Amino acid sequence: MLWSGWGDPARARELPGPVRELLGDLLGVRGPAAPAVPLESVRLPGSALDGRLLEALAGITGAAHVHTSHEARVRHTRGKSTPDLLRMRAGDALDAPDAVVLPGSHAEVAALLELCSRERVAVVPFGGGTSVVGALAAGRPTTTEAGPSGTGTGNGAGNGAGNGGGGRAFAGVVALDLGRLDRLVGLDAESRVAELQPGLRAPEAERLLAEHGMTLGHFPQSFEYATLGGFAAARSSGQASAGYGRFDDMVAGLTVATPIGTLELGRAPRSAAGPDLRQLVLGSEGAFGVITSLRLRVRPAPAEKVYEGWRFPSFRAGAAALRALAQDGPLPTVLRLSDETETMVGLARPDALGGGETSGGEAGGGEAGGGGAGCLVIAGYEGASVAAVRAGAGAVLARHGGEPLGEEPGRAWERGRYSAPYLRDSLLAAGATVETLETACFWSGLPRLYDAVRLALLGALGSPLVMCHISHVYETGASLYFTVVTAQHGDPVEQWAKAKRATLEAIAGAGGTVSHHHGVGRDHLEAYTEELGPVGVEVLRAVKARLDPEGVLNPGALVP
Repeated sequence: MLWSGWGDPARARELPGPVRELLGDLLGVRGPAAPAVPLESVRLPGSALDGRLLEALAGITGAAHVHTSHEARVRHTRGKSTPDLLRMRAGDALDAPDAVVLPGSHAEVAALLELCSRERVAVVPFGGGTSVVGALAAGRPTTTEAGPSGTGTGNGAGNGAGNGGGGRAFAGVVALDLGRLDRLVGLDAESRVAELQPGLRAPEAERLLAEHGMTLGHFPQSFEYATLGGFAAARSSGQASAGYGRFDDMVAGLTVATPIGTLELGRAPRSAAGPDLRQLVLGSEGAFGVITSLRLRVRPAPAEKVYEGWRFPSFRAGAAALRALAQDGPLPTVLRLSDETETMVGLARPDALGGGETSGGEAGGGEAGGGGAGCLVIAGYEGASVAAVRAGAGAVLARHGGEPLGEEPGRAWERGRYSAPYLRDSLLAAGATVETLETACFWSGLPRLYDAVRLALLGALGSPLVMCHISHVYETGASLYFTVVTAQHGDPVEQWAKAKRATLEAIAGAGGTVSHHHGVGRDHLEAYTEELGPVGVEVLRAVKARLDPEGVLNPGALVP
């Protein structure tokens, strides 16, 4: 992973001339921003961990698995949100951990958590490092004042977010990299349940399962680098969620290490034996414990995959068609709708916008690739035989005013489905800020939420390019995923922070949730506190205090 951007540096591309001209004419982007500083020039704080603690960490994992080098610390600083990348490009890694530790077993994770809790060392679990909500920046050790019930008004790691375990300073910050926990432990083919370790990256998990004819079917945009543990800890939702479900739907069981002991969760497909404690861990972002094993539902790998495009006259008409499929079927495996702006720009073809090959030889890929008037729907069908579902879904789409475009738009989307983060890097280098945000609500509230977010972004940023798509649908509602492009003015980090605050207020006012699948982290904590309410906050704090009495687990994330 590129330390100051996304993915494989060899896949980075310059924006084509027409796209640069469009940025200047449409948004006022003037010339490239300063290039990223070289890795060796990134500013790091001095390590707060003394020799005794480093030796204790090495005593658990072995000295070869405790890293304090400049590069290791930089590469485990923050995640991959645009503000994260802007800071890294400027050479600011002041949130870097003091050490990176790679445990090789559940027993080692448990021992590390016991040690760090006893010694008051903050622990930030680290998988693929793809968080976009500030879930990986524990900050620096500092002293805070104790809050009500000993929860702390600051987090003890420098960002003042709460849950600091009594408010005492931490002795340091450790990034707990789970990359050595990367095995397929076992497969129960009869039950279609696989046991996998949390450090497995998604492509390797799919490769291992494919050897047994199985798949998870979970393909988020972060697929190439994200890990299974990260999917669970953030309640990830993949691009084929209509057919395979969200990642939390796939979790049959979990093993979780906490500072006070081990949780073994999930004994049966469903149970009436009290509340389902798996739901405390799913979406917990490492604040309650560290996932060391996952039992996941798997399915036979599809024998056939077909993706196609449809054009609708408006976003509202397309949303009505998606609702009909979600509520009454037949439901495709992949189902997404781009609004007029996203369709016009051709963001369904980020590979084309970034200078890759297109069906029409132009940026955006032409009408078949997703550009042009109206709104583009991508419908994908996977399984042993897709003809019947495809025909039935096609009839519903046509009945709601959809115009079939054939398979080329679907193939184009499939080719470019993981390219958007690379496009973001190119835009940042050109002097534009591009960022995403997402939310969800019930179908009846979707138009109001869509308008509220757009108006908030326009009000905060002046004249940005605001694009949106629906890519996750349910019987009762859907998600909205916005992409925003604007010229950088002044401090681009504060520029986006202002826009994000306005947008979160608009989401709350329109009845949406703070996040559908990106999570809470630190960036959404204030808005999440309002959404949760005072009683909900007390419940989270009580769980945190019991499982992590010293507040060392990812302090400042999730728990107000």
